[in-house]
Amino acid sequence: MTTRTFVLPDLGEGLTEAEVVQWLVAEGDVVAVDQSIAEVETAKSVVEVPSPYAGRVRTLHAKAGSTLAVGEPLISVEAAEVAAETAAAETYREEEKAGSGNVLVGYGTSDAPVRARHRRPRAGVRTATGPAARPPQVVSPLVRNLARSNGVDLTTVEPTGRGGVITRADVERAMAAPAATAAAPAPAATAPAAAAGSGERRTPLTGFRKAATAALSRSRAEIPEATVWVDVDATALWQLRESNPDGPGLLAYLARFTVAALREFPVLNARFDADRQEIVEYDRIDLGIAVQGERGLVVPAVIGAEAMTTARLGEQIRRLTAAARAGKATAQELSAGTFTLNNYGNLGVDGSAAIINHPQVAILGFGRMIDRPWVVDGQLCVRKITQMSFVFDHRVCDGGTAAGFMRRVADAIENPASAIARL
Repeated sequence: MTTRTFVLPDLGEGLTEAEVVQWLVAEGDVVAVDQSIAEVETAKSVVEVPSPYAGRVRTLHAKAGSTLAVGEPLISVEAAEVAAETAAAETYREEEKAGSGNVLVGYGTSDAPVRARHRRPRAGVRTATGPAARPPQVVSPLVRNLARSNGVDLTTVEPTGRGGVITRADVERAMAAPAATAAAPAPAATAPAAAAGSGERRTPLTGFRKAATAALSRSRAEIPEATVWVDVDATALWQLRESNPDGPGLLAYLARFTVAALREFPVLNARFDADRQEIVEYDRIDLGIAVQGERGLVVPAVIGAEAMTTARLGEQIRRLTAAARAGKATAQELSAGTFTLNNYGNLGVDGSAAIINHPQVAILGFGRMIDRPWVVDGQLCVRKITQMSFVFDHRVCDGGTAAGFMRRVADAIENPASAIARL
């Protein structure tokens, strides 16, 4: 019997450690190559880690809820025959050295030079003078999982690894996500550490919180932001929603009106290139939706929102919300946002001066829709009122543009039927 130990891999997000959320196998279980063995918390979501080995689980090296450094033992697998696994692991190490930019599995890489092995071409395979006719070479289970979860056809991916191996970087290029990145999610609360002294407690930051700290600090340090807000009479929108309880939700309508306003003010669906002093506008609107789940805040994006109906937006928002709360949103969805919509009214608050989701240039938020006294046609009455707040990067526009954008959204909320007819 031979025992092989798999260490915690670098999952490509620059983390030095990760938390084992839960084990999907137990000691004594038989596992196959590529079988998911554990759920691990990264800086953006909870991901499943697959095993590169087949055999019987001998040792789980960490308890659920504990934190491991990248490269520390994760699981040991005992196998009677390991010849095929050894060959796969050797090829896997070749992929790690092939320039993917991240060590995908921490088997341990060497700085020693790798000698090229010359093999006779197989039948049906062209030599270096012509294109290869063989199937794509992907030996990393993490790379295969990444491609599968994001719908990437590996036969269309151009390999850059040694020997024609497809690396993680190759798959990420094929995903062709916009340059914008998602806001770093906030973590769930962790048990506080033992008190360092009388009257104080210390709580170590998780991967979520460390990433959030870096992203939020960067946003506040780099973006000269300004905030404007307005109270909006949402009574007509509320009544429209109540008249069709099986139709789109309120957030779907808000998303539709936001997308329409972004088409009119495209400078807000953009990023600011500080190095070149340029405003970079996007052709596509990938609408980020802030979702507060049990493990923290994430912002998955409805990709291609500009082409969707209100009903379709509602379907996608419901799907993304469920996936994000379960930690199952894809890497593309979490990194594709070009503008963020935040419904903080769900948290029971009326207003917020939010932090912009760097490198985006604006964020729109809505507070609670509540009964308030309002004057309509000179008469005092009770209406459904929501406060809309808008935070924007003052480098890309001035207050006139921001106010114009807000009024487009506010007018659509106050007269939803006529606004939808024009869309």
